[in-house]
Amino acid sequence: MTCETVYLRPEDKNVRLETYICRREGDMYWEDRKRDAVIVIPGGAYSFLAEREAEPCAKSFIGAGFNAFVLYYSLNERAKFPRPLQEISMAISHIRANADKYNIDPDRIFVCGFSAGGHLAGAIGTLWNRPCAAFEGMEPGQNRPCGMILCYPVITLGEYAHQLSRNIITGTQDPTQEQIDEYSLEKQVGPDTVPAFIWQTQEDNCVDIRNTLMMVNALVEAGIPTEYHMFPFGPHGMSIATEDTRGWDPATVDPHVANWVHLAIEWSEKLKHRNSEK
Repeated sequence: MTCETVYLRPEDKNVRLETYICRREGDMYWEDRKRDAVIVIPGGAYSFLAEREAEPCAKSFIGAGFNAFVLYYSLNERAKFPRPLQEISMAISHIRANADKYNIDPDRIFVCGFSAGGHLAGAIGTLWNRPCAAFEGMEPGQNRPCGMILCYPVITLGEYAHQLSRNIITGTQDPTQEQIDEYSLEKQVGPDTVPAFIWQTQEDNCVDIRNTLMMVNALVEAGIPTEYHMFPFGPHGMSIATEDTRGWDPATVDPHVANWVHLAIEWSEKLKHRNSEK
């Protein structure tokens, strides 16, 4: 496996992309097929990055034929939108421009975000073609993911918002209604929104389950292909729900919830087959 660090903002070494690329050499050289790509976006309320939702998740996709990337994006006062949104645009554009180097299919780049990282994944999935997602020199459409995997995501900045995430996204503790609506993702879903896979636990006591329900409803209303799973039990922040990502709460390990990874991979394959049939 080849791992490297790509600095997306040369002036800020904290904003970077970590790569996990399967090598094609020796008795693996026969594998000349292009792999799918997934960009993992850890959570942390835009105030820190949860390592439990970074490399372990990336590695869980590699055995299923993906090459994986982890995005480390701006935090705290630097995370006022649209700065992080532009950084995921930079990441997707970089991967697409280097598709041959990374041995990936440029039309098969997924984003997978957790909690606040789920908000960022959902933001690029809904806002990829808006001016707020563009960065200087970007070619139109170069930043579009082919699908978004949202894991217990922050969605709304309204009534059921995660307050710290909302404050950082808007840059204020008292946002206007316009600021709330601009990055409440359930209000931004439209015909250009990419297909979605979403999961959350009903017991989540950090991000209200109604965030996910509002997003699913908006996606269905817009006719966007969507797969949704509500697991009845489990806390917030379960990551891939295995011993590798066990948190302080033993309930973060749950074989039933851990099935989400396999389900998401099956969903991604289904998208490929449906697109090839069109």
